[in-house]
Amino acid sequence: MKYMMFVVTDTQRDTESDESDVNVWVDELDASGKRVIGEVLEPPAKSTVVRVRDGKRYITDGPFAETKEWICGFDILEVDSLEEAIDIASRHPMARNGQLELRPFMQWEETSPA
Repeated sequence: MKYMMFVVTDTQRDTESDESDVNVWVDELDASGKRVIGEVLEPPAKSTVVRVRDGKRYITDGPFAETKEWICGFDILEVDSLEEAIDIASRHPMARNGQLELRPFMQWEETSPA
């Protein structure tokens, strides 16, 4: 099963400071093959929103929503179950200093060639 794990900032951090090194988490998962890829993202102020309405293209500079929380990174996980993805996410430093959203990739049905 493949999951997108969004790393989200949070205004309510854990009461205990967490100085965990995210590289330890990354190295462990990369070595196990459970982490396919991950990246840190620029803040919302650097985003660009693209919409097309009635054939016309609209481009808006970010941020696109008024919020204190924002997606600051992502990882793609290849795991056997949701429970395994939850276990991996709970060990990420941002589980205590932010939040992690796990979203499964859509499972498309295979179609037979005609």
